[in-house]
Amino acid sequence: MNVRKNIPKIMIYTLLILVASFFLIPVLWVVLSSVKPPVELYKWPPSLFPKTITIVNFETAFRKGNFGLYFYNSAVVTIVSTLITLVINTMAGYALAKYRFYGRDFILIAFLATLMIPLEIIMIPIFVVIKSLGMINTLWGIIIPPAATPTGVFLIRQYLLGVPDELIEAARIDGASEWRLFWTIIVPLAKPVISVLAIFSFMWRWNDFLWPLIVISDPKKYTIQLAISNFMGEYNVDWPSLLAMSVIAMIPVLIVFLNFQKQLVKGIVTTGLKE
Repeated sequence: MNVRKNIPKIMIYTLLILVASFFLIPVLWVVLSSVKPPVELYKWPPSLFPKTITIVNFETAFRKGNFGLYFYNSAVVTIVSTLITLVINTMAGYALAKYRFYGRDFILIAFLATLMIPLEIIMIPIFVVIKSLGMINTLWGIIIPPAATPTGVFLIRQYLLGVPDELIEAARIDGASEWRLFWTIIVPLAKPVISVLAIFSFMWRWNDFLWPLIVISDPKKYTIQLAISNFMGEYNVDWPSLLAMSVIAMIPVLIVFLNFQKQLVKGIVTTGLKE
């Protein structure tokens, strides 16, 4: 009797496992191919599992591609940009959620309207501004422009709408300054949604390719995504090195996601859409 009741649930779980496996096969192929010898990698017909495991592809990529420097550049850009994004978006979301001032709703609508504007349209104006500030060919030119994101401001605002106004007023009555109120009350309460924004921002910055390609021309300032593209020539592709570096590029995002997955789920569930 219990088995019959659980049949729909078993079917759903089986379907989800099959769908997940379908999407994981390409990732699994990249990981397994990165440890294959070059001869085996080009062998036809191809095989999923390597007959011989080697790390020569990783050694070649690091030696030939100076990948340690590119990894460091990406780490600096991603970490600094994510920290700036969290501070700016949390402050902006808090102001739009809890402060009453003229034009607040218009500012929120203007923020959300920018979500409908493709990045390609505003790239030239942003590039002109960055150039006038002397940030071309610098890591700051990659870090500063995407620091404030409409998505982040919206997420923070919607979450903080659920924080009781009485709690904030009580802190003000007790003599807490606005700065202390923000750091000691608002930030701890907003940890779930801040974690969500941190994960998204980390993935966006780490995987960004187009904007660094426009801003950076000095090979010493390349990020990891630009470095990976260097393994693709006009007439040939260094597949062993490309696969090895692609695996390394996946590791930081995977680590962040696995460590913060509980906060991600909690933040998504508790981020309401009420006014």
